[in-house]
Order: sequence, then C-alpha cells, then structure tokens
Amino acid sequence: MYILGIETSCDETGVAIYHSTKGLVSHHLYSQISMHSEYGGVVPELASRDHIRKLIPLVKQTLSDSNLNNTDIQGIAYTAGPGLMGALLVGATTARSLAWAWQVPAIAVHHMEGHLLAPMLEENPPKFPFVALLVSGGHTLLIQVDGIGQYTQLGESLDDAAGEAFDKTAKMLDLGYPGGPKVSQLAEKGTDRFVFPRPMTDRPGLDFSFSGLKTFTMNTYNSTNKSKQDKADIAYAFQKATSETLAIKCRRALQQTGLKTLVIAGGVSANTQIRAELLKMTEKENATLFFPRLEFCTDNGAMIAYAGCQRLLAGQEENLEIYAKPRWPIEELMAL
Repeated sequence: MYILGIETSCDETGVAIYHSTKGLVSHHLYSQISMHSEYGGVVPELASRDHIRKLIPLVKQTLSDSNLNNTDIQGIAYTAGPGLMGALLVGATTARSLAWAWQVPAIAVHHMEGHLLAPMLEENPPKFPFVALLVSGGHTLLIQVDGIGQYTQLGESLDDAAGEAFDKTAKMLDLGYPGGPKVSQLAEKGTDRFVFPRPMTDRPGLDFSFSGLKTFTMNTYNSTNKSKQDKADIAYAFQKATSETLAIKCRRALQQTGLKTLVIAGGVSANTQIRAELLKMTEKENATLFFPRLEFCTDNGAMIAYAGCQRLLAGQEENLEIYAKPRWPIEELMAL
C-alpha cells in the first residue's frame, strides 16, 4: 500500500510516499525559514500562502522521484492538527481534494503522533510500550505509549514549551530566527560561568515550566555588559539547564512507569546537548534511548505518511469532511 503523506502545520511543507512493506520510498521538504527570518518568527498568513504555492509542485516531484503516478497511490495522510489554522487547511483541502479525485481514502493525522512515531522509520525502531518525550516549538509532553493511539499523558509544559523558550532566548540575545539552532551553536563557545535553575525539579511530578527560566535568563543577561562572550556563556547556561531539566523529568517518568525505553522526538530533539544528557541518563537507568535521524526531527511528510498508513491498515475510515484542529489533545485519538 502506497501512502502519500502531507505536512503543512507550520512553516515547512513536507510531502512523502511510504509503502506498508517497503518502507519510506521518497520524501521532500521545503522550509520557509528564510522568509520568516525577516520578521523574527512565523507569520501565519505568509506561511499559508507559501504552502499553497509549494504543495502541489512538491506532490508532483515526490511522485516523479518515486517513479509512481497517482494511480499507484492507495491512500493520503495529512496533518489535521495541532498547528496554524490557515496552514493546516491548505494541507487538509489539498489532501481531501486529491483523495476524491483519485478515489482513495484520506486520513487525518495528529501532528504530535507523527513526531512520536518518527523513530519507527529507522531500521531499529523501538518496541511498545515506551515513554516518549515530545519537544518542539509548541509542545513539551511526556507520554506513556502502549501502542498506536494508546497514549497516557504523564506531564506537559504549564507555560512556554522548550522550543519556545529557546526561540525567546535567541531573540533576547539578538541571534535571529530560528532560535534553537542559533542558541545551540553559540553555546558551543560558552563557558560554565553561570548557574541557572532547573525549574520544577525540586518538587514531585512530571510537568514542565520554562517561563521562569526564560525570565532568569533575561535578568542575568541584563546584569552583564552584553558582550559576545556574555551571550555565549548565557546560551551555554540556558541550554545546560534545559537539557538537564528534561533529563530529570524523563528519568522520573521511566521510574514511575517501570519502562526501560525512552523515545525523544520533535524539532528540539535535534539538539545535540539534549541528546547527550538523555543518553547519559538512560545509560545510568539501564534504559535505551531512541530518536529519529535529524531530517525527521523537524516537521516532515514521512512521519505523517507512516502514521496514516498504520491507521489505514487498521481499517480506520473517515468521510469527505474537510476540517483542521489547531488544538487537538493527543488522548482523543482512536486506539488501534
């Protein structure tokens, strides 16, 4: 079964083709970073318009590179949420229209389920059950995963997501957009000069909070001369505090659930310091860490095609209604 996957939840247009037995066949990704960097962040209206311009050409390119045509496609998966409403509607209307024209089923995919299942695209995928840490610009979630659609939320950010805190710190330091990679790059030049708090680690529970850390970062920065080295040292301290906070919470989640497998996914999972901290923690806990390759950490069509394929294979069906859910709790998904 060949499944076409479409991802348009924010500022990246992703298209992929996944086969139920052969695996990933082809995928393409167009990033809007250069356009949004001029404004210091994503402009929703511009994002939607750019998805409209790029989506159909990417679909044609992906089919061509796969040596396939529309008659070979047996289903279409698209991101229905969470995300920017206008951007989601571009993918939803395109997917539903193509499905109607090609007379194949279309399936709405939860964006975070796509990220959660992205490590399944690797040669050595994790086995259920496991604990998943989903970290992106809009989400920081700890979830117990017993199977596809069988999700129990263990903890979440009560304010800023980890990725959002990275972006705001980058803006504070005048590093530009996107913030996460720029903070990480600058942190490599920093020293262990400042000690930042590890928020909400001095109390029980698995929830996160990064707004206080962001404020502490701002106050520390304002107390310096704002030199290049000051910025580097602050980036180092911020990244270290964030990565260790995530590791502490993940260790608690593993201990609380009794599980020995941890999956990390989402855009922030590409951060090398966070990966290093989680790897060190899982080794101490005799647990195993899984994460997707870097190209599948950010939003992409491959993870959507995979997630949609599993649901179509399980017999999930939907009508022709076009809808998008900018807010969509992952616990609402149907278990397979």
